[in-house]
Amino acid sequence: MEVFSTRRIMAIIAAASTIALGLSACSSGNTSDTSSSESKNATITVWADADHTAALKDVASSFTKSTGINVKVIQKDLGSVQKDLITQVPAGQGPDIAIGPNDWTGLLATDGVIQPIDLGDAQSDFEKVSIDAFNYQGKIYALPYSIENVALVRNTKLAPNAPTSWDDMVNTAKQANAKYPYLLQIGDQGDAYTMYPVQTSFGSSVFAQNSDGSYDAKNLTIGNEQGKAFASWLSEQAKEGILSTSITADIALSKFEAGESPYIITGPWNIPALKKAGLNVAVSAIPSAGGQPAQPFVGVNGFFLSSQTKNKIAATNFLTNYVGTEKVQEALYKAGGLPPALSSAFEKVAEDDFVKGFEEAGKTGVPMPNVTEMSAVWQSWNNAEVSIVNQQGDPTQIWDNMSGEIQKTINK
Repeated sequence: MEVFSTRRIMAIIAAASTIALGLSACSSGNTSDTSSSESKNATITVWADADHTAALKDVASSFTKSTGINVKVIQKDLGSVQKDLITQVPAGQGPDIAIGPNDWTGLLATDGVIQPIDLGDAQSDFEKVSIDAFNYQGKIYALPYSIENVALVRNTKLAPNAPTSWDDMVNTAKQANAKYPYLLQIGDQGDAYTMYPVQTSFGSSVFAQNSDGSYDAKNLTIGNEQGKAFASWLSEQAKEGILSTSITADIALSKFEAGESPYIITGPWNIPALKKAGLNVAVSAIPSAGGQPAQPFVGVNGFFLSSQTKNKIAATNFLTNYVGTEKVQEALYKAGGLPPALSSAFEKVAEDDFVKGFEEAGKTGVPMPNVTEMSAVWQSWNNAEVSIVNQQGDPTQIWDNMSGEIQKTINK
């Protein structure tokens, strides 16, 4: 499941002009700390998706002017980056730096194609969840770029106030004579990512977490009794016609825009479309359906450092002293809408009511798992939710079978 490519890619239009402002002051100081083995004739290669390429080229230009080291930004289809890193880096090919989501970390680190990044004192300058997201076996494997999570977005014309509970949300929708009490995308492929805060409100997580917040991949918890309670709730919502696999992300958005529900559970990537549609919307935390806190996944985007780079010091300098600066991260937010991972930039943009709402929803959130075992989870998890919503059997049995299937795959 490529969450980054399907949900996180935002249009970074005009990033070149916004980032250019103040780039001369972006460096945090140490811009000439390259080793003698990394001459000024060296070239750093960066893989980036189409939406980030133009922005990074401006940053690269500033870096080259200051250090004399060239930076070559290559546009890549994000869907191919992970695979290409795994196949090319061991052969001494590929980039020095590549952009990607935190849930790639475990696989890339295990395959030996990325290396930890020494952020030094700058590590404390980033939002804690963004550092935790790239923490794999006690080491940080990327410089965080942006953070995101889903929240409850409401049409303030139909629901002036944030709901105090799940029942309050449903009752408000009924009073507004809305067709749907809330909109939650599923589609025929399932969407456990968007559904997760509702699932966790029943006390059901995928893996147990250690005291430091990392995931215990040996302790699969998704099949517990709380998970089965969520499965039963999911089935009841489908029987009532509230949840349906015919509700894709696009359809959920269009129905919300048409006023068929006061509420939609979605991410910041849809705010620009809602603004364009002329709706007055507000963002708040997701109420609990199961009695416990709703915990959305917090996804973090960042820049990985190749294990085979011959320009480690220069590449680290480029990331920490340029990409990781306040002006660049704030400008990227203004262009694309995803809150920055750098705390000082995050605090500035948090003055925006929408960012505040997503921040509130994310306070109870958990990092997207970056353990390799997560790759065994998505398909079975999504398939189970689709089967339950489509009434294809006893929901608790479907959920139990899913858990067993995932555990069997992990044990192979």
